[in-house]
Amino acid sequence: MNRQPTTDAPSADEAEFARRLGALTLEQKVRLLTGADFWSLHPEPAVGLRRLVVSDGPAGVRGELWDERSPSANVPSPTALAATWDEPLVEQLGGLLAHEARAKDVDVLLAPTVNLHRTPYGGRHFECFSEDPLLTARVGVAYVRGVQGGGVAATVKHFVGNDSETQRMTLDARIGERALRELYLAPFERIVGEGGVWAVMAAYNGVNGHSMTESPLLREVLHDDWDFDGLVMTDWFAARTTEPSARAALDLVMPGPIGPWGDALVAAVRKGKVDESLVDDKVLRLLRLAARVGALSDIPAPARPPHYDTASVAARLRETAAAGFVLARNEGAQLPLDRAALSRVAVLGPNAATARTLGGGSATVFPSYTVSPLDGIRAALGDDVEVTHGIGVTPQTRVPAAALTHLRHPDGSGAGVEVSFLSEDGILLGSERRTGGAYTWMGSYGHGVPTGQVARVEARTVARATVAGRYAIGGSGIGRFRLSVAGAEVFDVRLQLPPGADLVEGLMTPPQHLHTVELAEGEETEVVLTHDIVSSDEALGDAVTMFQLNVQPPHGSDDEEIERAVALAREAEVAVVVVGTTEEVESEGFDRDTLALPGRQDELVRRVAEANPRTVVVVNSGAPVLLPWADDVAAVLLAWFPGQEFGNALADVLLGLAEPGGRLPTGWPVSEHGLPSTEPIDGVLAYDEGLFIGYRGNGRTGYQPPRYAFGHGLGYTTWDYVSVDVPGEVPSGAELALDVRIRNSGTRLGKEVVQVYASRPGGAVERPLRWLAGFAVIEAAPGEEVVATVTVAARTFEHWDTEAGAWATELGTYTLEAGPSSTTLPLTADVIVSRP
Repeated sequence: MNRQPTTDAPSADEAEFARRLGALTLEQKVRLLTGADFWSLHPEPAVGLRRLVVSDGPAGVRGELWDERSPSANVPSPTALAATWDEPLVEQLGGLLAHEARAKDVDVLLAPTVNLHRTPYGGRHFECFSEDPLLTARVGVAYVRGVQGGGVAATVKHFVGNDSETQRMTLDARIGERALRELYLAPFERIVGEGGVWAVMAAYNGVNGHSMTESPLLREVLHDDWDFDGLVMTDWFAARTTEPSARAALDLVMPGPIGPWGDALVAAVRKGKVDESLVDDKVLRLLRLAARVGALSDIPAPARPPHYDTASVAARLRETAAAGFVLARNEGAQLPLDRAALSRVAVLGPNAATARTLGGGSATVFPSYTVSPLDGIRAALGDDVEVTHGIGVTPQTRVPAAALTHLRHPDGSGAGVEVSFLSEDGILLGSERRTGGAYTWMGSYGHGVPTGQVARVEARTVARATVAGRYAIGGSGIGRFRLSVAGAEVFDVRLQLPPGADLVEGLMTPPQHLHTVELAEGEETEVVLTHDIVSSDEALGDAVTMFQLNVQPPHGSDDEEIERAVALAREAEVAVVVVGTTEEVESEGFDRDTLALPGRQDELVRRVAEANPRTVVVVNSGAPVLLPWADDVAAVLLAWFPGQEFGNALADVLLGLAEPGGRLPTGWPVSEHGLPSTEPIDGVLAYDEGLFIGYRGNGRTGYQPPRYAFGHGLGYTTWDYVSVDVPGEVPSGAELALDVRIRNSGTRLGKEVVQVYASRPGGAVERPLRWLAGFAVIEAAPGEEVVATVTVAARTFEHWDTEAGAWATELGTYTLEAGPSSTTLPLTADVIVSRP
């Protein structure tokens, strides 16, 4: 396969890289191959290499700080991006991410994640694009082009088989050769070849007996089959060995400065156990990456990203969020709402006033603001429409990080927390003024603070009651925590991870300890939370300090809140219920054990729908959840984790100012029957479903049709599929183009995603009943007839020949079907694939 870069990356003569390489000693070369710290690579003045900075993640560019001190644009999460099926829109968003990266001096973005939605139980499902390899690949290519077109490297991850979180550090994914090539490697292949990606991240897990950081797939597939000339880095802390990983096509160990290479790799080269030419190739790849992002002296700087001001960032995020919303149900065309006919709207549910805009884990960023559904709807409707609100239920079992509304600086200077770094004998080593309750330091406590001397961190604030009642106040983290309230110590505890918990699970949903305080409205009380650093060593080492100050304000019981929500719904013309997942059930570090909405949210929806037949349910989850009440409500809008402009985008869609443009990138099951497991057995996770994941399992024994099928989505107009024009014959190895003629038969301008699926009736090669072959996004005015040209690549008709170890084509007749989803395909045509 020939790699074809698609961005205008600066080029440097390979001889120049070799010249610079020759100026380095073995020790200097090896030093470059392990990170300098959590988020950067070593500079090397001898070859004109400056410090390179890398950053998470797919929902924004976090930078080197993991908290509110470095705000980031929170873009829609990958499932929301894939739901747009809109490659130009995703490429534009990639340009925005490049802009964000350069504003934070970031050279390498650790995204996109292109692992497949093998099962909806996968904890990072929200961080991946789709259950289909073609949709994943095309959206991924667009993402990479946008990022790298702005001179910032993209990193496609996690290569390969990191499709779930349970035992992800140690599991061995057993994947059949055809499934591996045709499904799981396919997005990486296209993003390397067509997207020209500059970096790849090797996964934690193993595949077919080899840990991915030591896997022969790195060299055999990336280098030999795909001619990849970029850099392969580890996932964080994924490298475990010196010689096996060094002999593999792994180039960079992250993070640093510790790791299994360093002096051990120098010694292995000196002893002849690792050939120095392998080290040289790794350094050359690093220099090539550095040149591409403008980190090598005397090599022209890369292209600059497009410029975005605050208003244009907001507009881009608002448009993209709306484009990914999937209108799954719209009984009686209840949406869009007629604003002129509204006088009172009830906005209900636990995610209405505090929505989830992104998933947990390395995808986390900290936006400067978030527009909730309640705020967005109120702003759009104005003062002449009464918007009432009730939470309905509280599905979280954990207390959240303290909100700024409850925190006051001890000196009375405003809202916030004073954080102090203290030595073992109580000497103040430094301090920060913070505006949140979640704290993370990775490798450093900031300028001027001697990291090795910090023994404890103290968060001091004045907690203020916004309403009267019982407040839960406490801390979350790993290690020893002490809390004093009003000058008196109320607990001194040691918090530990449960046995077998993933480290990231401990970081994202750490254990908590709480104390309740009765406060009158407006009453204030001094709070001091102290965390001993040395106490967390066994879990996190001295590389990461991460904990929260937690405050939970009073709220009614679920019974009380449901009754209040029902009363508000009964009094309104329309009830908008916003339900969703929590950080406890959908995050990196662990998989889900149920697809049900947490808490009593299903009961809330049923009760509200009984009280008001015009109930619109907005589902705020990054991955599928069960919707047992779906047929009993007027409309269902799937919003994913849509980024910081959630509320404004939602108001645009509900009122018809924007169309819900999304189509499902993954099917939403009607039950949990027959779904693939994430649980390894004796360390092995068998991909027993083979080629038949998601909608590809249709027609197989045990397959259960989903509630909402892959590709499904309604708009605000209707479409007639008129005709399809396809060549009668195509030579093997050639792509073909179909012309699909459709008509907007409704009354509004609309967007349609024209989907084409292939099948091979009566073929000798085992295949799915049908598989996605191509798609195109079109717009048309009412009554307008347009032609969507859908390109079908040659790979559509190929399969991996396990005996030959190569791609092969079964010649003969294939059926191509066109329509608006994988289960609604009104147009059919046959094509003969013949010898070239």
